[in-house]
Amino acid sequence: MEITLVSITPKAEKVIEEAARTSYLSFNRMDEDITPSFIRMLIKNGHHSVLEHAYATFRIKGISRASTHQLVRHRIASFTQQSQRYVDEKNFVYITPDSVKKDPEALKFFTETMVELKDVYTKLRSMKIRKEDARYILPNAISSEIVISANMREFRRIFELRCEKKAQWEIRRACLDMLNQLKELCPNVFYDMKIDNDKEIMIKEQ
Repeated sequence: MEITLVSITPKAEKVIEEAARTSYLSFNRMDEDITPSFIRMLIKNGHHSVLEHAYATFRIKGISRASTHQLVRHRIASFTQQSQRYVDEKNFVYITPDSVKKDPEALKFFTETMVELKDVYTKLRSMKIRKEDARYILPNAISSEIVISANMREFRRIFELRCEKKAQWEIRRACLDMLNQLKELCPNVFYDMKIDNDKEIMIKEQ
């Protein structure tokens, strides 16, 4: 899986601070030294609406359709995904879960099924079946590409749901990667979200 930050609001934390200070009309207090503590105070006090003024966009490559189906359920975000109507998938790549890889018998069955589905798709296309109809045979394991844009408030919500230990492994890894990148650029917006790399989970401070 490859996750690339496409864009982010320039000086995102300063934009958030300026928006928040509109509520208090305290622009005279804007200062680089104050920004971190001010943003953390906003988050601690539940004043999360101001986080909606800063956005980020990521491109995710090599993620399964099974996981993108979960990701697009976050409706306060925008998505653009690789189209199976227009992209020929006769040479599709697929994602194999770790649990399947660890079981030789399961891996053999899984791999054989993927090969068979690829053959069926190719045969349907050779019969002049349109891509939009041939795609009905494609598996959820197929590798896809998707772009997601969301504001920082929504990203916090996504990470709260998708980075915890009960989340599905693939979407959890994708979201942990995005969280790690955003923590570097907006450390105060995500200051309370700690990443445990060994356990591959996010731990939220209380």
